[in-house]
Amino acid sequence: MSEQMPHSEGHEHAAQPGKASWSTAAAATLHCLTGCAIGEILGLVIATALGWSTAPSIAVAVVLAFFFGYLLTLLPLRRAGVNWSTAIKLALAADTVSIIVMEIVDNGVMLVIPGAMNATLTSGLFWGALALSLLVAFLVTTPINKWIIGRGKGHAVVHAYHR
Repeated sequence: MSEQMPHSEGHEHAAQPGKASWSTAAAATLHCLTGCAIGEILGLVIATALGWSTAPSIAVAVVLAFFFGYLLTLLPLRRAGVNWSTAIKLALAADTVSIIVMEIVDNGVMLVIPGAMNATLTSGLFWGALALSLLVAFLVTTPINKWIIGRGKGHAVVHAYHR
């Protein structure tokens, strides 16, 4: 099976729907989780260090999670020669649903663990709750990504650009 590559920067290929494997879904979720985790950790570290309350802590973590999640998709697309406009559209199409689900789940887990949002950076509770929240987010998001990729959406839209 040959992979379709773009013929030029402005030419996009439609993602082909089909059956997505669990390994493909897990890889896409892990890719998304990496960006989300960088943003989530950085945001919570900044907010905790500054003594922010729960709402602004979550807000900065979510904003940074989206930023880094999209960035980790944009950079390889740009290296593949995709122009900025197309790369941004592809990153938004590939990652938005996955990041939204991941952020709802991981922040929800942090909120339900007693004391997690008020724990200090040197606390095992903070790091344990954060690790658990990211694990749960991965487990919840992987089947969603499998379903999305199987319909030719999500990370399926950027596969033609991978080298």
